[in-house]
Amino acid sequence: MAFTSSTCTCLIFAILLFLSNMQSEAHLYSKFYDYTCPKALSTIRAATRRAISRERRMAASLIRLHFHDCFVQGCDASILLDDAPSISSEKKARNNNNSTRGYEVIDDVKAQVESICPGIVSCADIVAVAARDASVAVGGPTWTVKLGRRDSTTANVNIAESNLPKFTDPLEDLIKLFHDKGLSKRDMVALSGSHTIGQARCVTFSQRIHNNTSDIDADFARTRKRKCSLDEDSSQNLAPLDLVTPNAFDNNYFKNLIKKKGLLESDQILFSGGSTDSIVWEYSKKPSTFKADFAAAMVRMGEIDPITGFKGQIRKRCNVVNY
Repeated sequence: MAFTSSTCTCLIFAILLFLSNMQSEAHLYSKFYDYTCPKALSTIRAATRRAISRERRMAASLIRLHFHDCFVQGCDASILLDDAPSISSEKKARNNNNSTRGYEVIDDVKAQVESICPGIVSCADIVAVAARDASVAVGGPTWTVKLGRRDSTTANVNIAESNLPKFTDPLEDLIKLFHDKGLSKRDMVALSGSHTIGQARCVTFSQRIHNNTSDIDADFARTRKRKCSLDEDSSQNLAPLDLVTPNAFDNNYFKNLIKKKGLLESDQILFSGGSTDSIVWEYSKKPSTFKADFAAAMVRMGEIDPITGFKGQIRKRCNVVNY
């Protein structure tokens, strides 16, 4: 059978269209860089561990960075972008400003990965992998990170203002916020368990410890007041989210909630007579269940609206868009 030139042209076009659609609808998968950058994951892991060995708190910061990225227009590294003529940085959002950390760690990791595989590994994937490696570094669970995200060329500070949970949010608002991202109530409680590590600024819990309400242990509040007054001078003072084992990824966070020793309002609200009490109680008794659920929830969170295929870009530097 002979093919005319027009038939060949149509066939080539059809093949290109098929490949384009396949790429644009590409799914994330764990072996994405096995051939294009086989040392990517080991490089990220080593750099992440070095950062955490220098500052233990960085583990919590890297996990939180991934969370704050995914909840604003998806897991696309938009949180890493600095202000530019056409970009209003998400770093300025109320829940990120002087709070979200780890940018310099991601920049360092990116530079190392670029040195071995230039233009291959996205900043969004580095953030996702670093969060997993941070969990492992402090005794938390591991999980298989699905890869293949691309980086956004935009950021949205307005979505960051509205889509990130606030420490004063009531339970039903929190549940809805997570539900809108495709995450269940159980996912929400499990992910909140990352507060078993890390620290919070006085400004985020000062009202809670000074209001003398019935949902906080009096001795716990008294201890926290020592370094957190209602004065502006102490607003940036830090306190561990888990007073018992602040540097270990365990289930003491949930035990603290049952004892009314949650530092943030949005922590204690998870055990306050509402629909999440039973989940908190279960995790307080079954640390292995908590860790398994946390890992599964991190995988689901990492799949929130990724950019794949030919969309977006692979940034050369994580804080600026390629032009």
